[in-house]
Amino acid sequence: MSRRRILIAEYLHEICSFNPVPTRYSDFFVNFGARVLEYHHGAGTEVSGALEVLQARPEVEIVPTFSARGITSGGTIPDADFERIEDEWATTLREAGPVDAAYFALHGATAAESEPDPEGRLLEIARQILGESIPIVASFDLHGVLTNRMLEHCDAITVYHTYPHVDFFETGSRAAKLLLRILDREIHPIMAKVEIPALVRGDELITETGLFGRLINSARELEQRPEGLAAGFFIGNPFTDVPELRTYAVVVTDNAPEIARREAEHLSAAFWAQRHLLQARLTPLRESVQQALVTTRPVALVDAADATSSGASGDSAAILQELLHQNCARKTLVPLVDPCAVEAAFQAGIGATIDVNVGGAFDRKRFRPVAITGTVRSLSDGRFRSESFGQEWAAGRTAVFERNPFTLVISSRPVHLFDRSLFFAHGQDPRNFEITIVKSPHCQRHMYADWCEMINVDAPGSTSANLQSLGHVNCRRPVFPLDDGLTWEPAARLFSRGR
Repeated sequence: MSRRRILIAEYLHEICSFNPVPTRYSDFFVNFGARVLEYHHGAGTEVSGALEVLQARPEVEIVPTFSARGITSGGTIPDADFERIEDEWATTLREAGPVDAAYFALHGATAAESEPDPEGRLLEIARQILGESIPIVASFDLHGVLTNRMLEHCDAITVYHTYPHVDFFETGSRAAKLLLRILDREIHPIMAKVEIPALVRGDELITETGLFGRLINSARELEQRPEGLAAGFFIGNPFTDVPELRTYAVVVTDNAPEIARREAEHLSAAFWAQRHLLQARLTPLRESVQQALVTTRPVALVDAADATSSGASGDSAAILQELLHQNCARKTLVPLVDPCAVEAAFQAGIGATIDVNVGGAFDRKRFRPVAITGTVRSLSDGRFRSESFGQEWAAGRTAVFERNPFTLVISSRPVHLFDRSLFFAHGQDPRNFEITIVKSPHCQRHMYADWCEMINVDAPGSTSANLQSLGHVNCRRPVFPLDDGLTWEPAARLFSRGR
């Protein structure tokens, strides 16, 4: 059997248009060539899932090219920084030489100053360089914004089926299997997309327990049918304020356009019928703290409005301030991003008692600093291994600061807080605290929900689930829940590379 060269590249990042802190090139982990494979070895990522499938075929030569993964989510990318990513993407694809197929691991919810659809742009560049005839399959995060340009340059796509996300590896594996079947001329993918004018957020999106999980199960059932290749939803990231922001249903079939159209419209109609239930139920800040202080159970005060994994700046001290106001005596663990407070801790040294202002370091329109006196308990360079992936994360210089009953883990830069990595790396186990401020909308159940009471706080922030409070200006209107009185009927659009 003749040799087949399959190119692999990756661009994964999610932005929040309402975070005033831009995402710079330095906020990405960037790798080239063989380093891409090393980075993903044993990592459980989409690329590692694709590699397992492709490496099982002896005739396949894997051609790794480029990988840019956001260290965490953040604000909009300045044009100069995205242009550098664009240039490096294009250069590495050109240097790869002729290839027979390509797999791209993408996110779908990023944006640059002048480019609202970076993933679509990178796929467009790939087509220009690699040619119109080779098959391209891409995998996406279900929080992506599925643009027409993305589908116009792909033969097929796959999308996560879980939230919180645990099927990275499986999503990449499914994409690689589709790519090989296209390359072997076994299938002819037809993709159907339906735009649903709805933005959603809240606990019912947890696929293991919520209503959204039932909709995902319907999509999975479609994939098991003889003509089914892939199906799912893109629920968008409501904080990426771009024109195409909304929810999408997508179905990919093997040369069955009418089935793809019908099933995508069925999925989208079922989603639309549930839209009112797929919204967050938030408790006002003052009431949230009152509940946390009277319960006898451990409590997670969920500050999704300042979730760094959703693109927020991480510097809100709003809940801490309310806990102080209500004279909290419960042992409390607090994450914060504040480089000035960290610098003060480093200058004072371990064991020193200092007065510092914490919070409001970046998003000054939303957050105000809180004056606090406490003791520096530890200092670090902020490098540690992810609980979720085992890869190195970098929070910048980090200080653990104690003001009884509060323990603050203060970093210089935001990192993902969808797991407990930052806490564990600095000697703090949330199980040893009565209250933990959790700056993520949802974590895997074993991290918090299995053992403590979860309170979703209506706090200020650039990633608030109170979507009407954010101030969308670019999102095409009308869209639920930003606008009232919508009527809508599903209408699918078909895409095929015509191979």
